[in-house]
Amino acid sequence: MGKERWKAGTMVYPAPAALVTCGATPEEWNMLTIAWTGTICTNPAMLYISVRPERHSYPLIIRQMEFTLNLTTEAMARATDWAGVRSGKDYDKWKETGLTPIPGDMVSSPSIEESPLSIECRVKEVMHLGSHDMIIADVLCIRADDRYIDKETGAFSLKDAGVMAYVHGGYYSLGEMIGKFGFSVKK
Repeated sequence: MGKERWKAGTMVYPAPAALVTCGATPEEWNMLTIAWTGTICTNPAMLYISVRPERHSYPLIIRQMEFTLNLTTEAMARATDWAGVRSGKDYDKWKETGLTPIPGDMVSSPSIEESPLSIECRVKEVMHLGSHDMIIADVLCIRADDRYIDKETGAFSLKDAGVMAYVHGGYYSLGEMIGKFGFSVKK
């Protein structure tokens, strides 16, 4: 058994299959599909998204300096893919995907009603890196679908929500949990 050397590329998977919503008014609200996103700080809560500047949504995000990151589910797979291969300059993605925009709580951009978890963000910094710009943002608030919140513990169940992941060109459901953080050292 050995390892073959490949040229440099992006092979950090799985990644979230997320829909970013943006725009200041219902007339310009748009969404784009991204997989390059993640947490970068706990306190203060911060995340990043990486977006190509030529994307239709990019100037909407930069002008408003805010967006909403919406996690997606198995039930949203077709809409998530469609929103990633079609442009908001040519289509009304809300109409075409059947997803429902709901006004943001702390930002102008909408959340997606069908998303189990929507994270409202304010842009802190934009880093021009090459094909994509990394947009670093403060998390302002999280909107969680109460169907997936345990009424006794207050914990949110991403497993019950059916959150999906993106792996090198494919969408996947999440499997069974194999352990909780720290399980390897617990007695």
